[in-house]
Amino acid sequence: MESGGGGVRVRRLGGTRAGEMRLTRFLRNRSVTAEEMLREARGQLSQRCAGRQVVAIQDTTVVRSSGGGGDYLHAVVAVDAEDGAILGLAHACFLSRSSGRKQTRRDRPIEEKESLRWLDGARQVASVCSSARGVTVVADRESDIYEAFARRPVGVDLLVRAAQDRVLDDGGRLFAMADALTEAGRTELVVPAQPGRPARKAVLAVRFTPAMLGQPKCGRRSDGDPGRVAVHLVDLREVLTPEGQKPLHWRLLTTAKVETLAAALATADLYRRRWAIEQLFRTLKTQGFDIEGLRIVNTEPRNKLITAALIAAVAVQQMVHARDGRQQPLRPMTDAFSPEDWPLLQAFCRKLEGKTARQKNPHPEKSLAYAAWVCARLGGWTGYYGKPGPVVMLNGWLYFQAAKNGASLLPFPDV
Repeated sequence: MESGGGGVRVRRLGGTRAGEMRLTRFLRNRSVTAEEMLREARGQLSQRCAGRQVVAIQDTTVVRSSGGGGDYLHAVVAVDAEDGAILGLAHACFLSRSSGRKQTRRDRPIEEKESLRWLDGARQVASVCSSARGVTVVADRESDIYEAFARRPVGVDLLVRAAQDRVLDDGGRLFAMADALTEAGRTELVVPAQPGRPARKAVLAVRFTPAMLGQPKCGRRSDGDPGRVAVHLVDLREVLTPEGQKPLHWRLLTTAKVETLAAALATADLYRRRWAIEQLFRTLKTQGFDIEGLRIVNTEPRNKLITAALIAAVAVQQMVHARDGRQQPLRPMTDAFSPEDWPLLQAFCRKLEGKTARQKNPHPEKSLAYAAWVCARLGGWTGYYGKPGPVVMLNGWLYFQAAKNGASLLPFPDV
């Protein structure tokens, strides 16, 4: 087994040669599966969802590209709709894509397409988050699929950025209807900086209306799907765009009712929660665990390691979100750690704290913010300059896991 990259490595995670061999045997053990890891993660998420308004964000990222195909990871992460706290991992699956199938996609039923992953993700969320007060599944344009709306699980709303200029049940077109809408109000959106593009504030005109989508006439149709689906359209487009910049334009389709400007703006805010999964993938890939650098030949052990890294990346992002201690009520440390980790966290905190107030952990014991402070310090954050990001938090988390592995070999006194 061979692995590379600056993040997740079998040798690094094992700590020693003996640890490397134990981890290698673990990854090759047929009784250990990626599904079992995911089942444990889903069980923890199910408990955290109870009584909450949940936003489940799904997306797909490249694991390894090869010509016209490659290997992909599809994931669904759940966040709290109110404070943005990451609650956990709801679903994940691996896809292998080969070239040459695009030409026949219209002739195949949804069950034979990769697009089925969007429907499976929603169904999994409905099951895992059944104790939630409400669930909205959010995804980008690739998930704009008629069957996703037609077959959405009971009790789950969808929120998707429109990609298709769909035919309406009256024969009109979706985008033309949006263009003809009367402006209902305006809002401001901060556009983050990107390489070669400074951050800026964008003024967006907001429009919204109910719409009835007609079933597509092309491609293979399912007799079980309804001939039309009711949705609401929320259209946000930039009013004045700086020269040289591409204007912002979101066409959002949701199965939830949008009857007021406030509801339209709330819909846009829910869609912006999608940023959480972008951050998760960054932590999982080159800016963190570097799963793209893996050189494990066998698919099964590689997928196990990626699944473990995905679950760990969720924990890292949970700490990043909790680092300021602003989430109220504070999330418990058990969101990202086991109860047995508390003595070691407390011991590290005592060692890391200085004499001044600025050098003290300001967060309540056994809170996730407390644990995040410890991992940030272990990762090299001094407590003085800026906020610890995912890379710092990941380095601290890896340090903690290595120390935990070492401590497990020795009697650990009660703290």
